[in-house]
Amino acid sequence: MTHTYQLNGMTCTSCEDKVKKALELADNVTDVTVSKDNNTATISMNKHLALAELQNALESKYEIKAVDHNEKTEEVKSWFATYKPILLIFFYISLVTLLIQYTNHHFDYMQAMPHFMAGFFLVFSFFKLLNLKGFAESYMMYDVLAKKIPAWGYVYAFIELGLGISYLLNFNPLLTNAITFIVMTISIVGVLQSVLNKKKIQCACLGAVFNLPMSTVTIIEDGLMILMSLIMLITML
Repeated sequence: MTHTYQLNGMTCTSCEDKVKKALELADNVTDVTVSKDNNTATISMNKHLALAELQNALESKYEIKAVDHNEKTEEVKSWFATYKPILLIFFYISLVTLLIQYTNHHFDYMQAMPHFMAGFFLVFSFFKLLNLKGFAESYMMYDVLAKKIPAWGYVYAFIELGLGISYLLNFNPLLTNAITFIVMTISIVGVLQSVLNKKKIQCACLGAVFNLPMSTVTIIEDGLMILMSLIMLITML
């Protein structure tokens, strides 16, 4: 996509070059054309960059403003484009879970939760196992346990696979939910630290296949599994 911005603060050719080089260094920017006479910058990018990101790439004396697009609309489009893979996965898992309940002619949440969790862990472990080494290296960047024990990243993918199979077969629900609660609680600690510290790192939830940024979406994923396992544990105890 290509957008034109108003760019104030340029007074000479040197300013043009400085602004052009600074913007070209921003992530996902592919081409930049700058004009001090028109006070504009035309930027081509692989995906929409928020105005704040572009402003941060520039010196404080330069001010950039959107001209040919609605910034809020573009941010929403960009969010959906970024998280499209994970949104589709959740949609399909939810659809299958609801269809199973539909065939039962009544909604049994104690059956629906294990089915949803089975789909979650099986699908997510599948993407991790496509490139196990890549996942382990990405996971080690933020997970508190994987940082100390690198092998944990390799083991974690197989734990997810085992949990998915266990939920599908309804194998020892007490043990399965207890393991889920412990493992996902450990996992969410590193996620929370990364999001709260605003670290720009890749989320390893779908392995190394998709370049998803760490965000509140990752917190919701882990939190949902923790909540469901806790509800089932309380019900069984």
